[in-house]
Amino acid sequence: MTMDTCEAVSPAANADPVLLDAKVCVPELRAGSVSRAGLVETARSSHCRVIGVTAPAGYGKSAFLAQWAASEDRRVAWVSVDRLDDEPAALLASVASACCRAGLCDADLVADMDDRSVPALGCGAPRLASALRASPVPFVLMLDGLHELRSPGCRDVLEVVISAIPRGSQLAAASRSEQPHLPRLRVYGDALEFGPVDLALDADGARQIFGQVNVSLTAERAAAMAEQTEGWPVGLFLAALIAEDSRGQPATVTGDDRYVADYLYHEVLSQQPKAVQRFLRRTAVLDQLSASLCEAVLGSSAVAIDLRRLEADGLFLIPLDRRRQRYRYHAMFREFLAGELCRTEPGIVMTLRQRAADWYESNGCPELALEQLLHAADWDRSVRLAATLARPARNAGQLASVARWFAAIGDANIRRYPPLAVLAGWEGVLTGDPARAEGWAAFTGTASFETTPVDGAASFDSARAMLRAGMCAAGPEQMMADAAFAAAQEPAWSPYRDTALWLLGEAHWLAGRTSEARGLLDEASATAATMSSSGNLVLCESELAVLAMDRGEWGTAADRLGRALATIDEKGMDDHVMSVLAFAAAARLSLHHCDVKQAGRQLDRAMRARASATYVLPFVAVRLRLQLAKVCAAMADPGTARQLLREIDDVLVRRPSLGTLVGDVDEFRSVLAPRGAAGTHGGPPLTSAELRLLPYLQTHLTVRAIAERLFISPETVKSQLSSIYRKLGVSTRGQAVQQAAAIGLLAA
Repeated sequence: MTMDTCEAVSPAANADPVLLDAKVCVPELRAGSVSRAGLVETARSSHCRVIGVTAPAGYGKSAFLAQWAASEDRRVAWVSVDRLDDEPAALLASVASACCRAGLCDADLVADMDDRSVPALGCGAPRLASALRASPVPFVLMLDGLHELRSPGCRDVLEVVISAIPRGSQLAAASRSEQPHLPRLRVYGDALEFGPVDLALDADGARQIFGQVNVSLTAERAAAMAEQTEGWPVGLFLAALIAEDSRGQPATVTGDDRYVADYLYHEVLSQQPKAVQRFLRRTAVLDQLSASLCEAVLGSSAVAIDLRRLEADGLFLIPLDRRRQRYRYHAMFREFLAGELCRTEPGIVMTLRQRAADWYESNGCPELALEQLLHAADWDRSVRLAATLARPARNAGQLASVARWFAAIGDANIRRYPPLAVLAGWEGVLTGDPARAEGWAAFTGTASFETTPVDGAASFDSARAMLRAGMCAAGPEQMMADAAFAAAQEPAWSPYRDTALWLLGEAHWLAGRTSEARGLLDEASATAATMSSSGNLVLCESELAVLAMDRGEWGTAADRLGRALATIDEKGMDDHVMSVLAFAAAARLSLHHCDVKQAGRQLDRAMRARASATYVLPFVAVRLRLQLAKVCAAMADPGTARQLLREIDDVLVRRPSLGTLVGDVDEFRSVLAPRGAAGTHGGPPLTSAELRLLPYLQTHLTVRAIAERLFISPETVKSQLSSIYRKLGVSTRGQAVQQAAAIGLLAA
């Protein structure tokens, strides 16, 4: 970078030479700054005369310009704009002083710019523009902190200066708020713009920042930190300081941590008028913002606040559509605002959330209403809304959301509304949590409820009968009775009609009445399609495919599986218990077509997800593993087949009466036995709880984090880990993963 000096940098009578020199000097780069070489090269090589860098506080705008200046071979004129420049003559004087320092104009022009008797727009700006236009050398004029200029007069003179930037030279301006000259230049293709997305750092940037404080991050942890902070550079830097304070342990960083909160308060919130501060704090209860929602939640206080203006002012507001009707806050900024709200106005939080819930319900967004009510601890309303939403969410494959709702509501509140307890029992069944499923089944077995449930079931008696049938604790005969009762209770328009028919079809299959089972499962699938009940549709189609393959009807099986697999892919249901049989059946079908590679892919999908099929859904758990064992045996993997038989035995210990399924298992066992020695692992089978835990051993998650994912205590995780190690004959987490993959418990 070439920097000529000017003898009289600032002849202005009222200017402090030291302060002015600081304003027009390129800041020194901080040691260890993350490289922005890619952005610099993009800017330098652009044909655009104006480069706009616009992002909220802490995105490294100044550092980017400083790196650019350090690598530039053209003359660089730098101005650190401050509030004293928010007057046309003062702005022109600062720009002229910077240009003088860079050798682009003489000291006389600087003196003229500071003459307040000369009209800035009519005389000063044109004279400076003329000097820039006539510059014999290319240059880059850098204005850092353009958001400090709020007066229309400054914007006007800046437009004149911009118009004079010759080709081959550039003006680069960094600002927290939108730059008013960019829309016009954008139309003419004469502006290159960088925003928060461009300035956000990735995992490599996170690792570099943490390395400055001697904290090492794994690739996975670096990616997680970049995601958590949304790449916000200051957020990553503060997270590194927090980790340093934590003696090198990478701590989770949130917006209400004191380091982050102090920065955001002083750099952002405190700079806003009181009304805007209040608006920001109170709308922190919202995941998304729109004008009508904000007005409903805040009332009259929202009327004067323009979301578009807040975005333009760089207040960490991110548009979610091109029409700028919906926004969200940057995650860490929202956490900071929520902390400020609880600190300054704790008494209003519940009211704000209840108003938000009212708006969401009246605008057809009951799921978002429930999220607000859960945070507001409005349990009566939460319970009934959760009861209404749980079934459709479950059938759409959103089991994680349902589990989170129930965990937030709590068991004590669920017991107050027995129909919700039935749904909580199903949640345990479908997520492979036997203790939870059996606990709620026991509770509903003695509970009473006389009115019609809000979830659409014909009666509470019908709902709990279906739960009993699904768990099949008393054998096929009782299952048949319960399913027949529910099928008689639930009319054609009931959202539970397909479930009752599916369970009745299952009962007939266990009783050996395959013809009746096929008819009922076909009707259940058709009904599930009309009810948008994806889970039931997938399982019924998968079971019909298995029945077809058993009869040698491979074309029919392919059609059934095609429908099931398409639904799984469309709804993202790979980990849903109702999907696993589809993968096993698809592997069997692929083997029939001699497509070993595709069979292996489908087998991997089934093996990964099978842990959710436990003895509380016993006919699915056993039938799934039997199909998988047959596929493994056919692929010359008797060791894994035997492991699957051991898992079946674990189910049969608790559910010994499963009708014809027991005979099917015995028949396959007798066929497999003569085929050779035992497989690689002959120890006791892992329990369903241990199978649920096993996939998490492949991740970077700590014991506490795994416990949070599984809604169990860290002590339970440690106990299950010890049991897994003992059964697999290993002593470390890595060895457990390796051994589990070798015997087919995890994908290799």
